[in-house]
Amino acid sequence: MNPITHTGGLSVAGLLVAGGCLLTPGTAIASAAPTNTEIHAHQAVAAQSADDQAELLVTIEYQAQPNFYYCGPAATRMALSALGKPLPQDEVARRLGTTQAGTDSALDVTRVLNELTGDTYRTTEIPDTTAKPDEVHQLRKDTRHALAQGRAVVANVRGTTVDTDGTPHSYEGGHYLTLVGYRAEGDLLRVADPAAAKGEYWMAVPKVANWIAERGYSS
Repeated sequence: MNPITHTGGLSVAGLLVAGGCLLTPGTAIASAAPTNTEIHAHQAVAAQSADDQAELLVTIEYQAQPNFYYCGPAATRMALSALGKPLPQDEVARRLGTTQAGTDSALDVTRVLNELTGDTYRTTEIPDTTAKPDEVHQLRKDTRHALAQGRAVVANVRGTTVDTDGTPHSYEGGHYLTLVGYRAEGDLLRVADPAAAKGEYWMAVPKVANWIAERGYSS
């Protein structure tokens, strides 16, 4: 995936936030993942721990990406659905500037989310190859804050990692997905993945942070 061309490959903060989709043309996506009309209705859980909610989920309309390069539009569209703005993926792709090379940057995702829902999202970058402890903490904090406001988080990831069921997810060329829930027990995030066969899965926060490393997220 291309870096941010209008800043010579660097964001305004001086950090790389490249996007992309690994999937190659001809990869079966929508047939493997839940159908585009399947709704995953999440309820915000009110159970309280000593310091915060034990579990928090937002309501989204899950959609698989229909082709190998629409991970950005699909993930962004799922986040928009949580806020009552479920635009067609083609419209989201137009606003993102998505091409067959993918979606350029997490900055584009933040821009479109703010254009459509108000100035509530910001981009956070994890510049190194591995997330530092404070960056893991920041992702945890940002995600919980967004979810408490009913907002899903869109993450730009790259590489291979494993969910809590032991299933590997590999996107060496880059990928976008949506973080739709948090569970304190196990320090887990709920991932809505537009290219995954099972659609959604749980993953430990540090693993998600390392998956985002060298890229960024919109929260």
